Amino acid sequence: QVQLVESGGGLVQAGGSLRLSCAASGRTFNRYAMGWFRQAPGKEREFVAAMRWNLEFTSYADSVKGRFTISRDNAKNTVYLQMNSLKPEDTAVYYCATVYRSVTISKSDEYDYWGQGTQVTVSS
Repeated sequence: QVQLVESGGGLVQAGGSLRLSCAASGRTFNRYAMGWFRQAPGKEREFVAAMRWNLEFTSYADSVKGRFTISRDNAKNTVYLQMNSLKPEDTAVYYCATVYRSVTISKSDEYDYWGQGTQVTVSS
């Protein structure tokens, strides 16, 4: 059984920063990737950032490049999303996800396990 628990969301003013965390428990071997996705009200879930678990490879949505950074702590089985220069359009529920087989890591429907989500609200 795999469980993902996100934390770190909240309310921040435009231009501010937040750091999201996603702690994984359960199966750790053969993890392929972990990713962050978000869903704003009335919109579909969209890709934010993802990384291969055992390689130095990351991928970002164009809308967050240069502002967001995904990282991991293998020992803590945790992935992070550092979000800087936040904009009101970044407001959404942010979800982390993980997968244990080779996939296109930017595609949400490829992921098998999801967290419950954490709300990020950026005020103007």
